[in-house]
Amino acid sequence: MTLAFTFPGQGSQAVGMGKDLADAFPEARAVFEEVDEALGEKLSETIWNGPEDVLTLTANAQPALMAVSMAVIRVLEGKGLNLKDKVAYVAGHSLGEYSALCAAGTFTLADTARLLRIRGNAMQAAVPVGAGAMAAIIGLEHADVASICADVSDAGACQIANDNGGGQLVISGEKAAVEKAAGLATGKGAKRAILLPVSAPFHSSLMAPAAEAMRQALAGVALKDPVVPVIANVRAAPVTDAKEIAGLLVEQVTGQVRWRETVEWFAANNVTTLYEVGAGKVLTGLARRIDKTVTGTAINTPADIDAALAAILG
Repeated sequence: MTLAFTFPGQGSQAVGMGKDLADAFPEARAVFEEVDEALGEKLSETIWNGPEDVLTLTANAQPALMAVSMAVIRVLEGKGLNLKDKVAYVAGHSLGEYSALCAAGTFTLADTARLLRIRGNAMQAAVPVGAGAMAAIIGLEHADVASICADVSDAGACQIANDNGGGQLVISGEKAAVEKAAGLATGKGAKRAILLPVSAPFHSSLMAPAAEAMRQALAGVALKDPVVPVIANVRAAPVTDAKEIAGLLVEQVTGQVRWRETVEWFAANNVTTLYEVGAGKVLTGLARRIDKTVTGTAINTPADIDAALAAILG
């Protein structure tokens, strides 16, 4: 069995996530404490007790989701799992790429928390509220959606932000252009075109100021080569060089999350099992829709951890 660990992105957060892990395992509790210390605030209180609208803020949701993922990783390691020996690849959806890199040793936990706080704030500040938008397009091919984005360029910037697979693509850009593209998509046979309740047009050219902020932030952080290859969002191919990773993370802020191609790459390279490490089961569901030969399993409770260890370590 060749396996990869995947790490969820924004939208998987929920009040109370990771609390059972922190209660059950000192290694997990230590992760939340270290993230609190790195940020100089009790983010763990917000994660476990809400309110939901505060947890959902981009600057909170990003480090919070990473903390839950890393809590799972530290418990697995504490129980004898060596990532380098047992896991062939890691990958994460958008902010999840930072979780993947932290798990693979490229960043320290404290640096990852601080980078994601900077990233969240920079993404929120890049575009005035209401100026941008995102929409999910269900039931069209990638090429069709790319063509629609080109057709609405007269209304403003619009591009594919996420290719999530299973016929689900997310577009992002200026509000008028995204709304026009959503209308065109319905006319061209999309099953649905849904404007998303997001606070900014993530993974679009409008995020250029945030990309610059991340370039500066990453320049001030020590990066190590990951102990296992990371499948980069913007490349959908493995990367092992720390300097290259820094550049790809900057590119990722304005670039497309190529998740469908990532899972297809796993399937083509004999990865049979994907473990989704952290909150929710979004990536597990996507994997099932993208390629039936890949098995997805979520690890986010103490029982999940026991089951995963039994399967991986035997």
